[in-house]
Amino acid sequence: MLRLCGQLLTRPVKPLATVAFKTHVNYLQIIHKSPQKRYFSQRPNYNTGGLGVSIAGKEEKVTPLGWFLLLIPITTFGLGVWQTKRKVWKEQLIKDIETLTKMAPVDLPDDLDTLKNMEYRAVKVKGHFIHEKELVMGPRGFIRPDGAETQGGLFSQRDGGNGYWIITPFKLNDRDDTILINRGWIPRKNLNPETRQAGQITKEIELTCVVRKGEQRPQFTPDHKGDMFLYRDLPKMCAVTGAQPVFLDASYQSSVPGGPIGGQTRITLRNDHLSYLITWYSLSLATAFLWYRTILKRKPF
Repeated sequence: MLRLCGQLLTRPVKPLATVAFKTHVNYLQIIHKSPQKRYFSQRPNYNTGGLGVSIAGKEEKVTPLGWFLLLIPITTFGLGVWQTKRKVWKEQLIKDIETLTKMAPVDLPDDLDTLKNMEYRAVKVKGHFIHEKELVMGPRGFIRPDGAETQGGLFSQRDGGNGYWIITPFKLNDRDDTILINRGWIPRKNLNPETRQAGQITKEIELTCVVRKGEQRPQFTPDHKGDMFLYRDLPKMCAVTGAQPVFLDASYQSSVPGGPIGGQTRITLRNDHLSYLITWYSLSLATAFLWYRTILKRKPF
């Protein structure tokens, strides 16, 4: 026992740094020889996706799906261009209508078919009303002379803003023709002709009116009931009254005291194209940026 302890004490001791270095070298040799360790230590940089693939830093071309997605910003940009053109067209149309309504009235042409191309044009007519065949259109809001309009609808209970238009056949003087004239607006309480006898004139009268066209049936609009109409359904109005398919709006100046108030022509057209074109251009810009970042640059979000 004493001899063994003497041998251990007299044997030279290796430095701690030398032992650690050899241990590290042996560990690296094991890793180099192991196939599994070698696979993970030399793993290539894979970045795969359905739109394009990048392998070991080398990018492939954009796939067909990537090019197909490019149609989104292109299509929205085209819609923005279309809405820009529509905006210019609508603004010019509004100006043309305002110009027509401000022109001096002309006599009603002999050929009534020419009125199809004269909408919003002011004309003068002379004749007398056939009150027993009058029609009612509504409910309608009241258009004041300054252009402002009150709210009128099926569920409005305010007589001050809710009423109807009175459509009356008008027998032309010196002609065997009868046309339809929108005499104007009345409140709901005066819907019965007996409540407005002062305005039911029977003598010959000259009126200044605005030419209007018939209307197509709006979506979800119910059928007419009796002599109550919801829109300018010229074929049915003419079938009920026997008038020619000509519809005129009486001017405000042609209003008769105690009768309907004229000047109920709407010349304001909806022009929402500015908001539409901003929406389409914004979508085009946003989707183009997403396509560039995701497809070309391969940058995920």
